[in-house]
Amino acid sequence: MEKYIKQAIEAQTRRAFLRNMTAGVGSLALGQMLGGSGMAAASELVDSGPRRGILGSGHFPAKAKRVIFLFQAGGPSQMELFDHKPVLKERHGEEIPPSVMGQHRVSGMVTAQSTFPLVQSVFDFKQHGDSGAWISELLPHTASIADDLCFIKSMHTDQINHEPAVMMLQTGFQLAGRPSIGSWVSDGLGSDNENMPSFVVLTSKGKNAQPLNEASWGSGWLPSEHQGIRFRGGKDPVLYLNNPDGLTMDGRRAELDAVADLNRLQNDHWQDPTISSKISQYEMAYRMQMSIPDAADVGSEPDHVLDMYGDDVRTPGTFAANCLLARRLAERNVKFIQLYHTGWDMHGNLPGAIRNQAMDTDQAAAALVKDLKQRGMLEDTLVIWGGEFGRTAFSQGQLTATNYGRDHHKGAFTYWMAGAGVKAGYTHGETDDFSYNIVKDAVHVHDFQATLMHLMGVDHERLTYKYQGRRFRLTEVHGKVVKDILA
Repeated sequence: MEKYIKQAIEAQTRRAFLRNMTAGVGSLALGQMLGGSGMAAASELVDSGPRRGILGSGHFPAKAKRVIFLFQAGGPSQMELFDHKPVLKERHGEEIPPSVMGQHRVSGMVTAQSTFPLVQSVFDFKQHGDSGAWISELLPHTASIADDLCFIKSMHTDQINHEPAVMMLQTGFQLAGRPSIGSWVSDGLGSDNENMPSFVVLTSKGKNAQPLNEASWGSGWLPSEHQGIRFRGGKDPVLYLNNPDGLTMDGRRAELDAVADLNRLQNDHWQDPTISSKISQYEMAYRMQMSIPDAADVGSEPDHVLDMYGDDVRTPGTFAANCLLARRLAERNVKFIQLYHTGWDMHGNLPGAIRNQAMDTDQAAAALVKDLKQRGMLEDTLVIWGGEFGRTAFSQGQLTATNYGRDHHKGAFTYWMAGAGVKAGYTHGETDDFSYNIVKDAVHVHDFQATLMHLMGVDHERLTYKYQGRRFRLTEVHGKVVKDILA
């Protein structure tokens, strides 16, 4: 039989062979679950131990074993949420001073405006906790964990439009095609659970906002096994993971026996790393058929835990459900968990829109921090909240007594972090009276990335990948660790 298989392989083009084999490898993995012969025993594949990355355990001991990144796509307004600016109330309706506006770029949506009136937030702020953190009335649940949070109020980026800014933050470069943060982490550190992906992406459903580009969680030129695995709300969180209807055991058995022989031959014949990557992916798919249903069963949580996250937690695919799912994935040692929640792009009707966004996200984000803390997991889990940029101090469009909008602003925005390795109850950086320019301790996107990697035990300058003749890294040729926020 081997003779005929070799002849068949040699008769195909390389491209056709690869195309046909990718389907076969998936069958191989599934066949092992069915307990077939002619392959390695399932016990050899199903291993809950770690899959080491190229760095092993990292360059130095990690503070964070895992990251949960609550990415708020669209650009949350820092002035309505965290960056309290009383001067905006005093000067509401006045033209923004040219000395403040300076040379900051604005988006194309306000280039036709002839006036740029300053606008106060319509929401009240109070100080909370022993740290005295200023937090808006929109976020009462977040206010309850103020002393667990490390605020960075001096974030800035290079990009003024959504997709380039998202790419900048997630991949270190404005154009699509480079590896995302989660992919770099997966490649460098591997996974602590052989049965789960090292990088998982959860997206909130039902949000009518700018689309998400999947390249923001792609692996770029890294092996494709390191791209984010997207989970969806509903019965089947991962597409195409289950067996198709009508597949008989006898038919699968015959296919698996042939694929087992082909699989042994393909590595000998081609020695192509792409094939190895495909094998790894399909083996992971096999393991996930057993591990994902259990991990995704949010309904198995006790009522008191569900109540912490709010009513939306019982609806799959909501931000609340995804926050709870993120905790369950963290318990199973998924290393990088990224939530995307869109809808923060508020060029008009900001007061009403941001109130709705806060209602969608405030309770669940705070519950996640509390839940991790009560389980003793916050000490080695890093939780991050923030978007791709902030908003302007001036109103976009017509300013009325009850309504206004804000344009994109790359010059200043706010993030918060909680958990492993960061100072709790601490605020880093400061903006001017208009939340428009940074006046103290600026943190560039590349600095943020360098610090995140540092907390995971990785020197951002030393984790590189050679591609097209040069060595690339997440932070390009920039970035410094923000040591002042480290615990």
